[in-house]
Amino acid sequence: MRRIDNRRQNADLRRMKIKEAEILIVPGYTNSGPNHWQTRWQAKMATARRVEQAEWAKPVREDWVARVREEIARAHKPVVLVGHSLGVAAAVHAVQDGAENVRGGFFVAPPDVANPSIRPKHLMTFGPYPRDPLPFPSFVIASRNDPFSDFEQASDIAASWGSFFVDAGESGHINAESGHGPWPEGLMVFAEFMKRL
Repeated sequence: MRRIDNRRQNADLRRMKIKEAEILIVPGYTNSGPNHWQTRWQAKMATARRVEQAEWAKPVREDWVARVREEIARAHKPVVLVGHSLGVAAAVHAVQDGAENVRGGFFVAPPDVANPSIRPKHLMTFGPYPRDPLPFPSFVIASRNDPFSDFEQASDIAASWGSFFVDAGESGHINAESGHGPWPEGLMVFAEFMKRL
């Protein structure tokens, strides 16, 4: 019995806790409003902070990627990225040239930035996604009826990144407009993700 308890204790010591990481919230196009799950999670997590962009409504890939890199560089603890929508694209591009301090990525509703019918059109400048495996553990959560993403394409990208893929069913864009304000189910998945780091 003592041996089992010691193993459990050692396993608990290896798990990263939210307070031991800097949680970088990376919103998408037009930012995450007050009812969005990213905003609510940020308010709940003492070590969470948002990557602020100069232009939320007219995103420029180079600027958004540079801002994510700046926030990763100024972190004093291991970083866990929490990206939604276009924030996923910015985050994944940002870690291509090195992500030594990034311990994990939690990516929700990645848009199909290679789709020529995506609106607004300038979102395509964030594509194509890098296809190399990410140098850290990651989750990708995608919906089957997301108006900004193709489910099969999201699954394929997750596989190329080496991410654990979560099928969110018919959940729209997984934002406040689709009924995912507090999104407690997502928070449970995030807590499980943190345990794996």
